Amino acid sequence: MTDTQSKIAVVTGAGSGIGRAVAVELLRTGWSVALAGRRVETLEETAALVPGAPSIAVRTDVARPEDVAALFGATVDRFGRLDLLFNNAGTFGPGGVPVEELPYDAWRHVVDTNLNGAFLCAQTAYRTMKEQTPQGGRIINNGSISAHAPRPHSVAYTATKHALTGLTKSLSLDGRPYRIAVGQIDIGNAATEMTRRMSTGVLQANGETAPEPMMDVAEVARTVRHMAELPLEANVQFATVLATAMPYIGRG
Repeated sequence: MTDTQSKIAVVTGAGSGIGRAVAVELLRTGWSVALAGRRVETLEETAALVPGAPSIAVRTDVARPEDVAALFGATVDRFGRLDLLFNNAGTFGPGGVPVEELPYDAWRHVVDTNLNGAFLCAQTAYRTMKEQTPQGGRIINNGSISAHAPRPHSVAYTATKHALTGLTKSLSLDGRPYRIAVGQIDIGNAATEMTRRMSTGVLQANGETAPEPMMDVAEVARTVRHMAELPLEANVQFATVLATAMPYIGRG
């Protein structure tokens, strides 16, 4: 065990999927975690998976600045500081919709959640880490394989994940003077409720529909914890964790 007993994390989108898996991994290894998401009941279900571990559940819409401010305020009030933000909350948006048919409202919802929400959380975490004593902390953004190569009919999701890479790079550069380390994990085909359809069949670049290999989401959680527990003098700038045989290398 490292000295994570004293470490404090915020995990957004902690009520399900990758966010839940990462939150559970941190809680079971000694971290204190603020669980953020739209539904308090699912956050409480996440907390219940590690009974007795120190956590708080904060209802948060990451696209709302006032919700984000309240989340980080509650975290500092409860735990005293912030060592890690896992910037995870996101949405695919409407799946399988051709670009010419994508409603603007749907585009805006994906951008507001995946990009604007990630920015708001990162900005608030950055301010907190800069101002606290001792100074510094770590931000890990949840990118995607789609930050590198798109799937068919995924223009909003893919655009936001490419943009998230730019956010990661800029934050990483700007955080250097304040001991704020910023990295990104790009994940492919981790088995969650959101990705279940991929194991039964998903549209490929050649127009065919085919099932894809999946991996245990616990492998993602362990990778995030490894990134999180590095000393601030070391950083995983970008990590790609994916099901070994998924159609990514050579996609299309």
